[in-house]
Amino acid sequence: MSYISELRKHIGHSPVINTGATVVVLNDRNEILLNLRTDTGTWGIIGGGMEPGESLEETAARELREETGLKAEHFRLLDVISGSEMYFRYPNGDETYTVAAVYRAVGISGEPSVSDDESSCLRFFPLGELPEMESRAEYVLRRVREKLTLPDGCGTLS
Repeated sequence: MSYISELRKHIGHSPVINTGATVVVLNDRNEILLNLRTDTGTWGIIGGGMEPGESLEETAARELREETGLKAEHFRLLDVISGSEMYFRYPNGDETYTVAAVYRAVGISGEPSVSDDESSCLRFFPLGELPEMESRAEYVLRRVREKLTLPDGCGTLS
């Protein structure tokens, strides 16, 4: 059971501050990999909450593996995002304010496949033709969009 699931046993649906990692995966055509979320029915970016004892990079690697079956050679930090735009109320009533370290996965290996019950589908989309997305994912992509076209060795936090 995850840290947040355990915490929810004690606090119910009350707002929590959830620290985690978001992982942007781009293919060779500069298309982004999104997951169709089973909880909201909207498209989102790969990622999730940090577990006790994990670093943010370890969270990124675990979430990438769990949600897609992919591995990355390393991760490039694009941004750290927080604030009122990262508030979300899940369909079950759980409320959260997310603090997300946003990484670009570099040196991807494997073939993307749905590997958990959080996604019903994985698909690459051109950055100019994105589907309806979960609000936090949409906000994250607006914040990091210009950093996605930089070569892998360039750019960190602005």
